[in-house]
Amino acid sequence: MITKLLHTRYRVNDLEKTIRFYKDVIGLEEVKRSKSGRGSELVFLKAPGSEELIEICHYPASGPVQVQPDLTHLAFEVEDWAAFEAHLKRVGVPVSDGPHRASDGRIIAFVDAPEGYEIELIQQPKAG
Repeated sequence: MITKLLHTRYRVNDLEKTIRFYKDVIGLEEVKRSKSGRGSELVFLKAPGSEELIEICHYPASGPVQVQPDLTHLAFEVEDWAAFEAHLKRVGVPVSDGPHRASDGRIIAFVDAPEGYEIELIQQPKAG
């Protein structure tokens, strides 16, 4: 039986640009870098407070990556949307959709990562 999710892989054309985005813009930490037996360059990232990893894979032998719109996204929790939005402005990353306030008080917004992958950012409702 399956016991837990280990990682999700995204293949990219520009490994270093993508890694800079996830580290400098989103705030993930790089936990491992390796090369697979077939020659893929792999970088594993994680969010603070999460066990699951995101694997960024560069494997030019498979041809160029072409991400279809609205195919997939990663969702991250942010503690304070206003502070994170100010950070996005400082680093020059535009919000592509939102922010939207849900009926339960969540704030949801989206940004576009390199290669066309979408990132969802969620501030959970404030207690009280």
